[in-house]
Amino acid sequence: MNKVSPRVLALLATLTLVWGTNWPLFAIALREMPVATFRTFVLSAAILTLWLVMRLRGASFAVAKGRWPHLIAASMLNITIWNIATSLAVLYLPSGHASVLSYTMPLWVALIGFVVFRQPLTGRLLLAILIGAAAVAALMVPNFASYANAPQGLFWGLCAGFCWAIGTFVMKRTSWPGMGLSLTFWQIVASWPPIALGMVVLDGWPKEMPSTAAILATVYTGAIPMALGTATWFTLVKLLPTQVAALSSIAIPILAVISGVIALHEPLSWLQAIAIGSTVISLWLALVPQRSAG
Repeated sequence: MNKVSPRVLALLATLTLVWGTNWPLFAIALREMPVATFRTFVLSAAILTLWLVMRLRGASFAVAKGRWPHLIAASMLNITIWNIATSLAVLYLPSGHASVLSYTMPLWVALIGFVVFRQPLTGRLLLAILIGAAAVAALMVPNFASYANAPQGLFWGLCAGFCWAIGTFVMKRTSWPGMGLSLTFWQIVASWPPIALGMVVLDGWPKEMPSTAAILATVYTGAIPMALGTATWFTLVKLLPTQVAALSSIAIPILAVISGVIALHEPLSWLQAIAIGSTVISLWLALVPQRSAG
């Protein structure tokens, strides 16, 4: 792999900050809103934000010819299932714990890439994945009791990570000529109807106005992490090899755990210090090219 550009590093830092600090907001909003209702309003805020940004920039809303089936598939995996599964996981588990399960995605990408697509793993990248797996394991160990007591949370968290991994392959293995922000915009638009239908059928219209904190958490989640964070992630998927792009997300649950500790006073284990160190090493191996001898 060639040297990672400053642009990629800036995008990665932005994504880690935006997505990593967002998990506690899920818990705040979901105390007062059902899952489908919360996600419907999040997606609505994301659609409005992206529409405004694209209009101000004069960006095209066009979808490349013949790409609608791929776009719908990516939308279901990256947006629809992810939104519902992560929200359900947070209902059963502390937000930081749920994020760890969801961000097993890099491990699923490595497994699917190797088994299904016969993607080779260099020794350096394999080592990065193994150390990344150790980081995930260190984060999971203190939470085994939570997973045992809430198997639904375990299932939905892993489901989110697995579907995200497949969605990442759909994104990476499809060409999207001429599509920039429109790729994110239409994926979110396509995911809105099924989730909104879930709100109507399962939740009904909210009978009480949520608190200011819940409203702000919902609007922020839609406008920043969902709209701009997702666009940033899709840009990284385009710029990096699939396995490296996936592995670059492994720092996000570290920040999610720290955010949960600070904002929600969720439990913190000393093993998480090991996880932080492992994550740093894993990212260095994946993103910093090996120096050639001589």
